Amino acid sequence: MNKSTNTTQKDESNRIANFTTKRLEDKPVEPVRGADIIRESITRQAVQKIFAYPGAATVEIHHSFLRSAEVEILLARHEQGAAFAAQGYARSSGKVGVCMATSGPGATNLLTGIQGAAMDSVPLVALTGQVATDAIGTDAFQETDVLNATNQMTKRSFQIRSTEEIPRILNAAFELARSGRPGPVLVDIPKDVQKGYARPDFTETLELNPTPARSNPEPDPAAINQAISWLNSADKPVTCAGGGVISAAASRDLIDLATRARIPVATTLKGLGSFPENHELSLGLLGMHGTEYANLAVANADLLLAVGTRFSDRVTGDVDRFAPHAKIIHIDIDPAEINKNKPADLGIESDARLALEQLKEKLNRGGNYGPWLNKLVEWKQNRPLRYRDREDAILPQEVCEQLSRLTDGQTILASGVGQHQMFAAQFYQFRRPRTWLSSSGLGAMGFGYPAALGAQAANPKQQVVVVDGDGSFLMNVQELATAAQHDLPVKAIINNRHLGMVAQFEDKFYAGDRADTDLSDPEVDFVGICEAYGIPAGKIGRARELKPALEELLDHDGPRVLEVEVPYQDDVLPMIPAGGSIEDMIVPEV
Repeated sequence: MNKSTNTTQKDESNRIANFTTKRLEDKPVEPVRGADIIRESITRQAVQKIFAYPGAATVEIHHSFLRSAEVEILLARHEQGAAFAAQGYARSSGKVGVCMATSGPGATNLLTGIQGAAMDSVPLVALTGQVATDAIGTDAFQETDVLNATNQMTKRSFQIRSTEEIPRILNAAFELARSGRPGPVLVDIPKDVQKGYARPDFTETLELNPTPARSNPEPDPAAINQAISWLNSADKPVTCAGGGVISAAASRDLIDLATRARIPVATTLKGLGSFPENHELSLGLLGMHGTEYANLAVANADLLLAVGTRFSDRVTGDVDRFAPHAKIIHIDIDPAEINKNKPADLGIESDARLALEQLKEKLNRGGNYGPWLNKLVEWKQNRPLRYRDREDAILPQEVCEQLSRLTDGQTILASGVGQHQMFAAQFYQFRRPRTWLSSSGLGAMGFGYPAALGAQAANPKQQVVVVDGDGSFLMNVQELATAAQHDLPVKAIINNRHLGMVAQFEDKFYAGDRADTDLSDPEVDFVGICEAYGIPAGKIGRARELKPALEELLDHDGPRVLEVEVPYQDDVLPMIPAGGSIEDMIVPEV
């Protein structure tokens, strides 16, 4: 970033600092402007960053936050980027992410991010401006019925109709977002509500009907005893760890249980990082593009302990042929998930941490697992993740492997959606929870780079890297400006010239015919694009260049992009075709 830009930012920071006012009392004596009530309500939720794009219906709120010394608004360059950044913030920190947009198109541009948060159980509060209350229903300029648009994708959508309601509705929104199974909540705020005055009570909260799910429901003791009995008598147990383990901060308990009882652990895509992949009991990724040995383990298990996972189709394939010989113990904080996709022999509604705590305390060393563990070691040795070298070309698998080695699996890694996402999930060895950011359930392209920016804002001392494909990167390429303005030192890697995952489907199931999946014409100058935003970038295409280029990328102090040219023909394998099972698995020929 150049010197004049830094000077401008300092001047702006000083101006805002001089504009700062005191925090408001619990019950101010004098009437308070609605926008300031919003600011105080959000500040009391320990929010530090809001990702937003302003408009006429939110300008009052933006101007109020100029007077905040505690909450910073980070200007995204597209509302979708703001929603994805808020997800990255929430998923990497465990806090509620907050995004904000104006009415009409601003609000509708948030919807993809809101739906993604719903499918991945991410605590998110989305604030939208709205036309004045007396104009609602008149098709006023930039009016959109965002409540009905989001009712099916949020835990709750609110519209604040009076200035007095602001504190209790915002308090309820944050409580809902983080309680029980986390998820998104939308709050729509008309312009006149922001401009109005009231004597707020910041201690009030809204009486919700129905009452929100408990934040930490404890498991039924009888169910825990039954689970222990089955685990002690099993010969071939496997644990399947999902994103719920990370949401519940239960990774330490999972490691303790696995180590004490000698039960191997496979993870879902969203569960990556919940169990260290360098652990001897780790089976890695399960499902469509999971390891052969993880899928073989589940196919041959006599007991499957599923924790915080919803048995999505990308994990199970053909549900009837998934874990066909196993008793299923399903632990989930959301009772609606139990028996929804895969019938459970024992369902336990519980916070994952509380259930795992009780299991590890009461469980014996387990059954005679020696032969089973030996078999798993054999599968891991004979059926590892593998790929074929292509002379001096750089392969995407190599990029992720080398990145894992250079960072020791400790960096926060984000991805877009496509082949690069699956290569990262397969070949990067995650060690810790909250270090993997991916649009898992919705599979939203364009997620990776803004999510990485959100993670960097939440974790300024942590290194954040995004592995992105050219298709995903271009969907939110404008967020390079956000990285430059706020000096977020995210490192980005771009790989091929195709919509690789769709091209792979075409090769496997459509006789190799290409239908709009070739992105090579015109050739995009990614280095030029990045430099136009003031972000340094480099480009490599030969294997011998990879390690030194990655080292230079990781050592750089600020934001930087490395374009890695790779052949698009490499498929993500293993692969269980949609609706198939392990008998249908396609494996690499190496």
